[in-house]
Amino acid sequence: MFTDRTDAGHRLADVLDGHDIDADIVLAIPRGGLPVGRAVADRLRIPLDVVAARKIGAPWNPELAVGAVASDGAVWLNDSLIDSFGVSDADVEAGIAREREAAREKVDRYRAGRPPLDLRGKTVIVVDDGVATGATMIACLRQVRSGGAARVVAAVPVAPPDTIERLRPEADDVISAETPPHFRAVGQFYRSFEQIPDERAAAYLSVDEE
Repeated sequence: MFTDRTDAGHRLADVLDGHDIDADIVLAIPRGGLPVGRAVADRLRIPLDVVAARKIGAPWNPELAVGAVASDGAVWLNDSLIDSFGVSDADVEAGIAREREAAREKVDRYRAGRPPLDLRGKTVIVVDDGVATGATMIACLRQVRSGGAARVVAAVPVAPPDTIERLRPEADDVISAETPPHFRAVGQFYRSFEQIPDERAAAYLSVDEE
C-alpha cells in the first residue's frame, strides 16, 4: 500500500535504482503520473516532461475503452473487443480523431508554451501512477518510440501481471514496484488517491525551471 503518489514515486525510484537503466528523460502521463514522475526524475537527476494519451470509448459506453490514442496520433486498439462488440470502423476513426485532439490539447496546456524535449537517441522512462488495462500506456510508448527514442522503459508503481505481459512487446523494459495477482483498480493500492487538479499537476513540471 502506497501512502500517496509521491511515496509511490520514491518506491518506484528505489526499484529503478536496481536496474541497469542510464535514463535521459522521464515522461509522465498526466495527471496522476506527474507526482510519481517528479519523484523518479529527481532521484535520477534528469528532466521531466509529459506524454499524453486518451482512451477511445465504445459509442454506447465511453467508459468501455476499445483502444487509446496519443497526442501525435499513435494508436493502440483492442481488436478483440472491437470485433466482439461490433464497433464500426467509422466509430473507431471518429473516436481516434476526437481523443487525439483532446490529448494534444492536454499536452499543450501542461507545457504552457514550452517546447517538447528531444527524444531522439535517448533512453526514456514513461511513468504513470499505475496501469490496469495498459491502453493509454501502450499508446504513449508508441508515441515515444516514433519520436526516435533509442530505449523505451515503462515504469509504474503497480500493475497486474497480465498487463505487464501486454506491455512487454511495446517497451525495452517494463518495471513495476508491485505486481499483485488480485487487482481491481489502481486506487486500491493507495491510501490517498484523490483527483489532482490540472494546476497542481502542472506545477510538478515547473520544478525543472527553478
